[in-house]
This record gives sequence, C-alpha cells and structure tokens, in this order.
Amino acid sequence: MPQRNDAAIWSGLFHISAESGQTLQAQIRQAIVAAILDRQIAASMPLPSCRILAEKLGVARGTVVLAFQQLVDQGFLVARERRGHFVNPEVLATPAKPHQKADNVNEIDWKARRQIAASDMPGPSNHQNWIKSSYPFVYGQFDPALFPTAEWRECNRMALAVLEIRNWAADMVDRDDPLLIEQIQARLLPRRGIFANPDEIIVTLGAQNALYMLAHLLMTKGSKVAMEDPGYPDARSIFRLAGADIHATPVDSQGIVTNEIPNDAGFVFVTPSHHCPTMVPLSTERRADLLARASRNNQIIIEDGYDSQLIDEAPQQALKSLDRSGRVIYVGSMSKTLAPGLRLGYIVADAGLIAELRALRRFMLRHPPANNQRAVALFLSLGHHEALVRRLSSAFDERRKRLVQAITAFLPEWRSTDSAGGASLWLEGPRGINARGLAEAAAARSVIIEPGDRFFDSASQPSRFMRLGISSIALQHIEPGIRELATAAGRRPAAA
Repeated sequence: MPQRNDAAIWSGLFHISAESGQTLQAQIRQAIVAAILDRQIAASMPLPSCRILAEKLGVARGTVVLAFQQLVDQGFLVARERRGHFVNPEVLATPAKPHQKADNVNEIDWKARRQIAASDMPGPSNHQNWIKSSYPFVYGQFDPALFPTAEWRECNRMALAVLEIRNWAADMVDRDDPLLIEQIQARLLPRRGIFANPDEIIVTLGAQNALYMLAHLLMTKGSKVAMEDPGYPDARSIFRLAGADIHATPVDSQGIVTNEIPNDAGFVFVTPSHHCPTMVPLSTERRADLLARASRNNQIIIEDGYDSQLIDEAPQQALKSLDRSGRVIYVGSMSKTLAPGLRLGYIVADAGLIAELRALRRFMLRHPPANNQRAVALFLSLGHHEALVRRLSSAFDERRKRLVQAITAFLPEWRSTDSAGGASLWLEGPRGINARGLAEAAAARSVIIEPGDRFFDSASQPSRFMRLGISSIALQHIEPGIRELATAAGRRPAAA
C-alpha cells in the first residue's frame, strides 16, 4: 500500500489505454474505485493533485478533475479544503471481500445436485477474440464499421430525456414497452408477411430466451421434437434440457424433408427462411406439406426467423404468414441487424399462448430492460433500422459474392450451398478433410472459421463441413483470408 504522496507510485495503480472502449475519465475512475475497494489506498493518505496525476498519466488536467469530482459525488472520495482529496472513511468501513476462498473440506458437489445437465450440453463456438483476428469468418457478430453509432446514440439520448424516463423507469411487471410492440407490429413483421395484434407479441432477451421459454412452457420429459439435421445446435440443447426427445430430420436442397417428420412428433422446429446452417430456403411445396401435416397430426411448429431480417433478391414470406390454424409460433430477433449484444427478440403467437408466456416470464425476469426497449423502439420509429437493413443487405451481398469467388479460386474442392441472402456460407469439403483440424491450423494464421460438426445431431457425422460468416469481416479482407485458409488446408494459392 502506498504510504506517501509519490505520483510515481500512484501512476502504477493506473493502466490507461487509448485502445480501451472506455473514456480516459472512466478508466481513471475505475482504477481509483478498484484501488479503494482493494484497500490499496489508506484513508489518511491524500491522492496526488489533479495536475501531478494528469502529467504522470499523460492526460488533460480537466479529465482528472472531472473524474475526482464524480467520485466525490458518488461518495468514494471526500474533498478537504487546502489538503486535497482523500478516501471516504465510510467506504473503508465496509468489510473487504476475501481475496481467496477458504479451504473447505466439505465442499459441495454442485454437479451431483443439479437437476438439469446444462454444462454437459455442447458448448458455444469459441470465438471470444474474433475482433482481434485478421480474418474473422464468424457468424452472428457485428461489423463496427457498419454499426449505426450516431443513430444509436441519438436514440439512447432521447430515451434518457426526463419525460421518456418516466415511461420506462417504473417496474412494468409482465408488460412490454407499448411503443416497441407497436413498432414490431408495424415495421418488422409486415416485411415477413405477418400481421399480428399487440396481444400476440411478447419481447424476449433474444431468440434463445424465446426458445427456452417455449420449451419449458410447452415441453416435458418425452416430448418428441422433429428438427432439421444439420440444425441449430443451441435449439437442440434447449429442447433436450426441457426433457424432450429429438428426432433428427434430414435436410436437402429444398429444406427439411417433410415426409421424414414422424406423425407422433408433438413439435417441429424449422428455420424456413434460411436454413441453419446450409442457408437453403424451404420450398413452397414443402411449406404447404409441413402445414398440412401439422394440422393433420396436431403438431406445433416453432419457426425461427433465422437470418430473415435482411433484404433478399427473392424474399420468402414467413411460414407464420401462411398459418390459418394458429399452430405456428414465430421467433424473431434483431441480433443480425442492430447488435447481438443487445439481446432483443420477440415471439409472435396466438394471444392465449402469449398470455401464458407473460406469466412465465414474470417469474424468470419480469421483463427485458425497459430502457433498451424504448431505445430500440425509437430506433425503429425514426427509420434508422430500415436504413440499416438496406445498408447491411447491400454490404453482405457484395461480401457473399466476393467470398464465393475466392473459394472458387483458392478452394475449388470445397462445395458451397447455392443460396442467395443471409450472412454466412455453408461449405462441404472433400472426403478425408477434418474441418476441426483445419480450424485450428487456420487460427494460427489469424483466420477464424466454424467447423460444421456441431450442427449435426450425431457425433459420428462427417466433419468435412464448415460455416463461414460474412457479417464482421471487411470486403477487402475476404480474398486474403481465403488465401490463408487455403494455405492452412495444405494448398498453395495461385499467384494473383
């Protein structure tokens, strides 16, 4: 612990970086708060003056002044006339958390006590450092260069206006922001051919939260769910966590093979707009057959609007738009357009089911954060989302074409799915290739790809498939990235 007002010692407590996502002022405040809570600053020791600390950190004096004043306002520091700033003794009076866990010979085996084996399910794609990669062919992430920063800031500032705060700061219990429901109803759903009443829509924390609520509300041990194989791995795990039995149903160039769906399946999960992960749309004939079978066999269809937010050259209407019996449940998300970190989605279904979902959600989380709901509602109402969809659709279309060209040139033995639209490409390699081994070799060359084995229900499925995302990689990096991937695959790229 520093015992004297030595600015060199003080500056050692700070790790200020211009590359951090936080402002310099916020980084200074965070460093001081951490030092206080970790008991690295004694109450009797004054902090260095704003001028001295600013010089040592290489920041403007005003930045330090504002940081100190904010900490005084929050009660972490006290300002004493002619003496400087000190740690508030009341903060130090709070017992510090122990730095390491005490030995406990009777440690609880939580794995033995659990009733749901969540940690045994297949894990997520390991792409935590994708943004540091030179060639991130990852799916489901965003491109900072395309993110509507100014528009999103505007909507958040509007949501923080005094009158707006009154609209969202109160506990909404089981309700959603009415403006957001209105905007989903008017701006998002008609694009998919869906027309719904407000009581037929509920907001969720993304599509996965929607699937989790549906599974635990409607499914039980032994429920049979037919779903595409290959298919959405997290949906498969969510249904299994609810006790359901999965019937892996094959997929071909027209989507899910409907005559392979068991008549006794209570549920069918599909991604008809763009199949996950092959991206093929469900054909018109298969759509009609799927709906007819569901009506005949009293089945519930859960439709995930996977990759349906963007503008396609030949857009397909949602299966929900053709439903006349109320047995199709539509799950939507704004992750692929606005931001995956926002975690905002919705369910469209019969009003009776939505009422049950609201009752369930109240016990889980009451409602998604209302401030985010209001900001997104404003983003939609001001036309920002419409403009963003056009911009992303154009950029992704160009990237997809460039990716197909690069694969044809440098990985000709890999066969891609011939499907327009969406934010990824599904590839099948030659026999004998191991996509997971290729992913490891590619990562060493700063190329991130996604092996395709996780999309299959059986671990014995061939591992020669991979998915390449285009949402977060710049156009000019696609061809060099595929060149590097070809090198990792053992092929020598042709000269440019």
